[in-house]
Amino acid sequence: MLEHRMDSTAFILETQRLRLRLWHDRDLEPYVELNADRKVTEFLPGPVTVDQAKDFFDQQNELYRLFKTCYFAAELKFSRKLIGFVGLKRQDFAAPFAPCFEVGWRFSSHHWGAGLATEGAKAVVDYGFGTLGLEEIVSFTVPENVRSRRVMERLGMKHDEGADFAHPNLPIAHPLSKHVLYRLSRRAWCRIDSDSAPSSTSATHHQ
Repeated sequence: MLEHRMDSTAFILETQRLRLRLWHDRDLEPYVELNADRKVTEFLPGPVTVDQAKDFFDQQNELYRLFKTCYFAAELKFSRKLIGFVGLKRQDFAAPFAPCFEVGWRFSSHHWGAGLATEGAKAVVDYGFGTLGLEEIVSFTVPENVRSRRVMERLGMKHDEGADFAHPNLPIAHPLSKHVLYRLSRRAWCRIDSDSAPSSTSATHHQ
């Protein structure tokens, strides 16, 4: 079951195991903690401070206000424990394929290997195409991040080798500068969605 719900304070997208929503102050401690894990930040610039987390929360909530999507806080549906984020973020940095909407995720390493990233990412991709009417969704990471690249492939995304790029927010000589780009068009998503033909999916909006 996939449920979309919006009210004056939060956006909620629910999958079988996840609840995706906007960010709150109570998320600060668990978010900083999961970003202190070297496994989580292996392909990222590093851990985050409390102030950086606050700025991130504000940015994502503002992006949702503007575009009805962002990197959503991801919590386990039944325990309500924050375990990371997954969502669609509008990117407008200096790259030939931008502005664009990027599907991205980050989960506590304690919850790796259970298919949660794929489950959450598929939900937001379906939301992007089915509700927001996007024409394309991209994703990117460093070449060595095989785990995330496999999730992209499970979503039906294809590596566009000719569009691989140096991330403009990092110095060109930085070891994490080089990124691979994956794409998924609305047309390709429609084929995937038709082939999978889920039998029990519902969407509900509340304002």
